[in-house]
Amino acid sequence: MAKTNNTVIISGAGPAGSVLALYLAKQNIPVVLLEKHSSLPIDLRASTFHPPSMEMLDGLGLADEMIEKGLVVDRYQYRDRKTNEVAEFDMNLISDETRFPFRLQLEQYELTHIIGEHLKNYDNVEVLFEHEVADFEQDNDGVTAIVNTPNGEISINGAFLLGCDGASSNVRKAAEINYGGFTYNEKFLVASTTFPFEDAFDNLSYVNYVSDPDEWCVILRTEKIWRVLWPTDPNETDLDKYLTDEFIQDRLQHLYKKEGDYDIGHRTLYNVHQRVAETYYKGRVVLAGDACHINNPLGGMGMNGGLHDAFNLAEKLTDIIQNGADYEAKFAHYDRQRKDLAVQFVQNHTIANKKLMESTDPEEQAKRQKMFMDTAADPVKAKEFILERAMIQCVKDSLAVE
Repeated sequence: MAKTNNTVIISGAGPAGSVLALYLAKQNIPVVLLEKHSSLPIDLRASTFHPPSMEMLDGLGLADEMIEKGLVVDRYQYRDRKTNEVAEFDMNLISDETRFPFRLQLEQYELTHIIGEHLKNYDNVEVLFEHEVADFEQDNDGVTAIVNTPNGEISINGAFLLGCDGASSNVRKAAEINYGGFTYNEKFLVASTTFPFEDAFDNLSYVNYVSDPDEWCVILRTEKIWRVLWPTDPNETDLDKYLTDEFIQDRLQHLYKKEGDYDIGHRTLYNVHQRVAETYYKGRVVLAGDACHINNPLGGMGMNGGLHDAFNLAEKLTDIIQNGADYEAKFAHYDRQRKDLAVQFVQNHTIANKKLMESTDPEEQAKRQKMFMDTAADPVKAKEFILERAMIQCVKDSLAVE
């Protein structure tokens, strides 16, 4: 393999890949960003940005633009549908810890589209759509990505290849990195509606975790719509029924009985995984985001964890390329910081969040709601609870790992 320049090849223009591209572009590092779709996708995926993510994105000059588009949520609730008890957590309690004491509700595709516009201003960035990495070769001098395009297979040479190509990552598979963990038996159903739930429920926050002896759910608002997430029956074989108007109307009417049908927008039925790659790098190939960790969406930690990967990795790549730092040592440090601590936190908390929500035992439900009520009523405990679930402490602990 011929010696290459310092080009960084990024596979996947999702949140992690896009952030990496913009960060490196600002450091005048040449970037080739490859996206398999014909344009940046617009889909119903992650929509919560936690405070540490906002601080990082502010460093790239993106926060103000995101806040202008998004919905600032400074309180969230745990509701018991049986007793109507509400435990509310006020994120202003952490205003001494962060410049962004809130969750920003904004569809993740809005971030990638914002970054896509910014990237047009950099001559050192090439964005190629309908280009999907299928394989790669590497040696001590560089890496060659083998890429499928509408015109056939091509090769792209660079110094490093970053796999940001999602849970089914071709880069991870080509690197033969095991993706250990498990998949839950049940799937999650998400549907969106323009119905104003804030007018239907008293003092409803824009993010709500709702327990119920028959069916728990999550109700949250983005800048455009309300979303509702429900679990489905793991024993159900007719999965198509979950996406029908009839089924979704029934679930929405169960949530709040109203005259006439609900307006239903997007609907998605998806598998729920808890998986972590056995390593985040192999030689000059490094993984970030869903390519190396996925989890259930309760708590909004998946995309945020991917963003934290991206900033951590981008800083190390800049040191490698600009200062000649040892890439193997830097990537090993990235692996320790992001896999061994931060992702362990995300996995443990998202699993625990799901267990908290799904219990149907009346005693367990009562005990759970009391825990939330007692914690929310105590400012010290509430602040600790919010710091943990806002991923602030997680990021601090990660950066402290040598």
